[in-house]
Amino acid sequence: MQPKAFIFDLDGVITDTAEFHYLAWKQIGAELGIEVDRELNERLKGVSRMESLERILAAASRPLSLSEGEKERWAAQKNAVYGQLIETIRPSDVLPGIEGLLKDIREANLLLALGSASRNAKFVLERLGLLSAFDYIVDAGQIRYGKPHPETFVNAAEHFGVPCEACIGVEDSEAGIEAINGAGMFSVGIGSPDSLRQAKYLVSDTSRLTLDGIMEAYRKNAV
Repeated sequence: MQPKAFIFDLDGVITDTAEFHYLAWKQIGAELGIEVDRELNERLKGVSRMESLERILAAASRPLSLSEGEKERWAAQKNAVYGQLIETIRPSDVLPGIEGLLKDIREANLLLALGSASRNAKFVLERLGLLSAFDYIVDAGQIRYGKPHPETFVNAAEHFGVPCEACIGVEDSEAGIEAINGAGMFSVGIGSPDSLRQAKYLVSDTSRLTLDGIMEAYRKNAV
């Protein structure tokens, strides 16, 4: 089967807003009396806002009893802090090689979707000048289950009306790769083989992503 669609994650793939997420969670953690360090932050990548908050609360030195309403308020406060930080994003913040890759995918007449755990995905794409590059955007507000559940990627495939096995997902997190594989798609990972060992095709950084390289790996996987 020939691939018909690409589904990209946002953070760490299109641009790097991970530091902004970290700084926002670190501030929320400090207000809750919980240290959010780099190690804990690694466990927050690729998962939803509420799941991230649950993981932070689980790391508390003493149990915190918060109602669902209080959790929603803390999550909303984190998003407000993050929203202030991402106001600084510009087109120059698109990661190396991504604009060329998106152009090549478009010229190959393949569909393009964004599958992000962020509710700010559309805003970030607008700031980057890439909103028109995508045919469809799946964000956390449209789905019931976040990554590593495959719903984000399945949602995009169903929107396009194409089989999951004809889709290629691009991610930089372990949760994201698990979601792509769970959807029955071809997974492209960006990062370390230590954390992304389940990716069917892996590169160390976005500058090494090419359409030819991905397509060759996809064809070999299909044999």
